Amino acid sequence: MRISLKEAGELLKAAQNIIITAHVNPDGDAIGSSLGVMHCLRSLGKRVRVVIDDDIPSNFAFLHAGDIIEKPIVTADSEKEAVDLLLILDTSSERVGKVLEAFSPSQILNIDHHVTNPLACPAVYLDPDSAATAEIIYRLLHEIGEEITKDIAMAVYTGLATDTGFFRFPNTTPFTMRAAADLLERGAEPGLISEAVEAKPFARVVGMARALETTELLYDGRLAGIFLDRAAAETLDSTEGLIDAMRTIEGSDVSVLLKWKEDNVFRVSMRSKNTDVSKVAASFSGGGHARAAGCTLKMGFSEAKMTILDALGKAMAEK
Repeated sequence: MRISLKEAGELLKAAQNIIITAHVNPDGDAIGSSLGVMHCLRSLGKRVRVVIDDDIPSNFAFLHAGDIIEKPIVTADSEKEAVDLLLILDTSSERVGKVLEAFSPSQILNIDHHVTNPLACPAVYLDPDSAATAEIIYRLLHEIGEEITKDIAMAVYTGLATDTGFFRFPNTTPFTMRAAADLLERGAEPGLISEAVEAKPFARVVGMARALETTELLYDGRLAGIFLDRAAAETLDSTEGLIDAMRTIEGSDVSVLLKWKEDNVFRVSMRSKNTDVSKVAASFSGGGHARAAGCTLKMGFSEAKMTILDALGKAMAEK
């Protein structure tokens, strides 16, 4: 059921023992939003933990994310831990991994900005017009009425900056910029944040260069794609930055990255300038935005490549 931002704030203020989670393969928005809410609620005297079922990228060490964020503990004989509230950020309940197996919440609150959110949770605040979930969190903090400290400002600014491509993407609005300016006044350090988030080890830069050399231009140059089978994927420690690099190719509309995750499982990331890739993602039980979306294909490499290219070709023809 959809609720108002005021109602979301009331749920948070009423709960004492709270678990915050976000999607697997967490990005800056998921991490920044989670830590921003955590700092706020802890200042209110609540017991709050952030639990995400995935590794936290080392780029977010400046937020102490790797030290703060836990992984869910799920064993064959473990019992679910009872908590007052489970707060799911930047995704729906389908993409939080084993977190739902580890906790038994009295209430579940979902806050998201992805238009593909299925609204499956009992209480959902969804605003697809927000540039990032962090933008919603910024408004939520004002709704709660708690002071925005430097720790909160650093976390929420990180979410805003990363989900807008450091304020270059078309989802950036005047409100986004005003929120960012306010967070700067409250202690956010844009230079530190951008340098940390964008830093890459030398080996990763070399790996990216090799991966970019395999870029294929299809559909008369309107689609740029990198397709990584197991052998290719295992040569890279990260594919971060590849999809955005392809997005800059002149004359292209859609960029797609297909990457092996495990046997017969491939992750797909898509970006576009005109085509609505969220519809393509949704057709494969994925999600995202019109210009940035993703999904998972459970099939072999050749079939996965053919499947996503066919779907994207049809989507480009329909727009």
